[in-house]
Amino acid sequence: MDLVIAPPYSPSGQARRSMQRHSAKGTARVRGRYGDIGLSDRQPERAGRRGEETVDIEEALYTTRAMRRVTSDPVPMEVQAKILDAAIRAPTGGNAQNWRFLLVDDREVIGRIAPVYQHSIEQLWQTVYADRLSAARARPDLEESVSMLKVQRSAQWLADHFDTVPLYLFGFVQADPTGGSIFPAVWSAQLAARAQGVGSSLTVVLGYFHPDEVFEILGVPTDEHWVMACCVSFGYPTGRWGVAPRRPVHEVSYRNQWGSPVGFTVDRPLWPGTPGSGE
Repeated sequence: MDLVIAPPYSPSGQARRSMQRHSAKGTARVRGRYGDIGLSDRQPERAGRRGEETVDIEEALYTTRAMRRVTSDPVPMEVQAKILDAAIRAPTGGNAQNWRFLLVDDREVIGRIAPVYQHSIEQLWQTVYADRLSAARARPDLEESVSMLKVQRSAQWLADHFDTVPLYLFGFVQADPTGGSIFPAVWSAQLAARAQGVGSSLTVVLGYFHPDEVFEILGVPTDEHWVMACCVSFGYPTGRWGVAPRRPVHEVSYRNQWGSPVGFTVDRPLWPGTPGSGE
């Protein structure tokens, strides 16, 4: 018999109080492009103004989804430092740390990449997603069609506004064809950004369609076996954080043998902050 798991009751505000109890004190210094950057426990004013003063791990895990629509407001250097410092703490195979992270906020450089990205997205719609888009447009009333077209519009927004996004992170890796080291690090960067009220979205289309052009624009060595794993956009979102709708875990998970029931049923998100789950 399957075990049905219901979200536990949680007092209002528990998620944020947890972070507050465990926050460290003091201020560190990081050398930045424009001098030393003070890294204090206090969240940057920009994120605080959006009400993102503290976010605990469960809230970050449940609400860090693709946030492509962002403002052009710059991401402060102290926030960028926190994002990358969190990224490099991720596990890496053999502790090789065979990765490089390239932040891009220069408007001229971003402007050169923009048309390359836009062409990549055009190619994506015409190849990988061609059949799904055609089916969705033929039956726009279906639930899966609504979802597909919504994602397409969001991705196209990023392509159309690529040159207005304030910050990009390019992840590069050597001798890691699986991505087993670089992607945990990039995801840590996205979670760290979420904790600062910064939205992010990962894309791989540039490496799939136009890696050589991007290497040239960014000055990446072509004789050291670097591979561009991904590009992540960062910025302060124009929308609201929320739990992304997904197929229930028991519909996509098995136990011991392929196709065997996982042993429990989760009918709604288990994060206490999800609407209707007790908070």
